[in-house]
Amino acid sequence: MQEFLQNGYAGTSMDKVAATAGVSKPTVYNYFKDKEGLFRALVQYVAESRCQQVMGDGNLEGRPEAVIRRLVTKAIESELHDVDYQNFVRLVAGESGRFPQLAQAFVEYLTKPAADRLTDYLKNCPELDLPDPEATARIVLGSMVFFIMTQSMMHGEAIMPMEPSRLVDSLVDLVVRS
Repeated sequence: MQEFLQNGYAGTSMDKVAATAGVSKPTVYNYFKDKEGLFRALVQYVAESRCQQVMGDGNLEGRPEAVIRRLVTKAIESELHDVDYQNFVRLVAGESGRFPQLAQAFVEYLTKPAADRLTDYLKNCPELDLPDPEATARIVLGSMVFFIMTQSMMHGEAIMPMEPSRLVDSLVDLVVRS
């Protein structure tokens, strides 16, 4: 991770990765076929770790107000203050034009599982009576991503200030009162 964050995808070599890890280059190649395989494994690890950290293990359970509030709050709090994660997302986004398969791995291992789990939860909340739980899940996730990007990743907190609690309260209200 350190080498990719410091040098970008194109500027990182397996030699640098091996040196930073304190292992031989053949050792790195024993685990990863090539740099793309290493980066894809890193994307998978970061994405799955983030998804598990925010969503936990197993099914989402509880009242919709509490579940949505907990998920959105946890995601925003953890991502607003995790500079390495933000830099990693910047790296993936920045390299997505030249290496779309790496960005697709991020969507495959983080965005899709999070959207699927939230969609499944919303489908099983008949009290919400949502016409499209999948679209609603994407609206919730998209709002969180937009907030984190504009407030922290794009350094817009002084330009478009907003307390995270306002976003959380509004998302809960939008979903629960629909």
